Amino acid sequence: MKRHAFEPARLITGLTALGVGGAYVCEAAGVVDLPGALPVLAVPAGLCLAGVTAAVWSVVRRQCSKSSAPRG
Repeated sequence: MKRHAFEPARLITGLTALGVGGAYVCEAAGVVDLPGALPVLAVPAGLCLAGVTAAVWSVVRRQCSKSSAPRG
């Protein structure tokens, strides 16, 4: 299997989706009583956090590739 590059923004997006899905499952099972807007607001917040993470990760990778480039 080929290895792929680590992308933290995808990790955050996936964890957000799992969290919201888990909240809906717990709500449906009657385990917790969440306010209706909480899971709905968590999705845009998670996507914004993933966007910021992707931007920062892009800058970090660009800086690392510049510093590891051979000097000639």
